[in-house]
Amino acid sequence: MKKVIVFLLMILIGSTNLSYAQSSGTDDASGKWQFRLRGIVVTPDESADIEAIGGDASISTAVVPELDISYFFDENWSLELILATTKHDVEAVGTSAGDIDLGHVWLLPPTLTGQYHFTGGNLVPYLGAGVNLTLFYGVDEGPVADNVDYDTALGFAFQGGVDYMLNDTWFLNVDIKKMFMGTDATIDATTALGATVGADVDINPWIFGFGVGVKL
Repeated sequence: MKKVIVFLLMILIGSTNLSYAQSSGTDDASGKWQFRLRGIVVTPDESADIEAIGGDASISTAVVPELDISYFFDENWSLELILATTKHDVEAVGTSAGDIDLGHVWLLPPTLTGQYHFTGGNLVPYLGAGVNLTLFYGVDEGPVADNVDYDTALGFAFQGGVDYMLNDTWFLNVDIKKMFMGTDATIDATTALGATVGADVDINPWIFGFGVGVKL
């Protein structure tokens, strides 16, 4: 995981430097800002390794708004910062103690991707790759656990999408992302189960988005 993240960062830095060097002599496409507002569906592709009691994790789907901000170095290369927060119900399923309701948790995974845009018409497809930092907050432990703690996680993301230009300023957007993120969770269930249980949880969501954007 660490090697992949370092590799992606090197690609992002290298592509940014290259595109800046290529566009440094022109002013027609560099320095452009772009903003998108999407509605997104976040569908976890979850799995878990739960100590002592075994079982797996079940994490609910969330539907939320998402804001992203892009900076274009030239007409093809850009960096995009993706901002959204989601609330998910969490359950440990198929354990030796049965299914355990672990309440809910909020995720804040700011994500930075480097993108290449295929220009040439009203339809502008793009591909991207980058990194995300997932913060967990607003934890509600549910009726069984005394406390649930989630570690901050560093992961990576891949992205594909298309912009449909309505005019020189406004456009529609469809976007799909696959994020690879996980966390080490500690579940204090001393009152109910007489133990504290650790779990290695992979969340790895698919994110489907549709929205509108503006170029400035």
